[in-house]
Amino acid sequence: MTTPTKELIYVGDPQCSWCWGFAPVKAEIEDICRGRAQLTLVVGGLHLDWTEPATPEKKAFLRDHWEEVGQRTGQPFAYDILDVDGLTYGTEGSCRAAVTARLLVGGEQALKFFTELQRSYYAESRDVTSPDVLADIAAEFGLGRDEFLEKFHSDEAKKSTLLDFQFAQRLGVTGFPTVLINDSAGYACLTAGYQPIDQLGPVAEAWLDGRLDRARPAAQ
Repeated sequence: MTTPTKELIYVGDPQCSWCWGFAPVKAEIEDICRGRAQLTLVVGGLHLDWTEPATPEKKAFLRDHWEEVGQRTGQPFAYDILDVDGLTYGTEGSCRAAVTARLLVGGEQALKFFTELQRSYYAESRDVTSPDVLADIAAEFGLGRDEFLEKFHSDEAKKSTLLDFQFAQRLGVTGFPTVLINDSAGYACLTAGYQPIDQLGPVAEAWLDGRLDRARPAAQ
């Protein structure tokens, strides 16, 4: 089998609400590119330093923001997680969980697992900052629970996660979701932020078919 010479790179964070809103579009873009481009997950690290419990004001801000994303995208949100005492929003753990899946089963499955993390957090109000909860989600996904936890806590997973953060920064990614394309002409941005599939699909097809004008931004 010939290895695709094109690469689609999804950069996101499991606890980014716009990334959850974008999840159906992400799946359709992956379907368009599957077998025609390599599919790669890179985690971005949305809130690495948020380790203090969220204040009532912060929780209210999150609720308003999630409601906006849900109204615009149609994605389901549950809000029970916002009632948890001591809620924190640090995203290193959930990012590392996605990287752990990538290390165990490869990029395409990691992209699917990334979406399961999002669904668990936003639609089911599960605490994806907890390693035990992350291991439960991994087991439900079909990964060995003990194997997942061992890899999750490994120096390899921690280093790989940090390298993802640094890679995203080097490419100038400043928000999520961001979808990049990579081929012999180098990197370009397919989208920075949410866009519907009717806008992104034709651009992805043009890129895959060699019709995309790389002198212009891939998406506006």
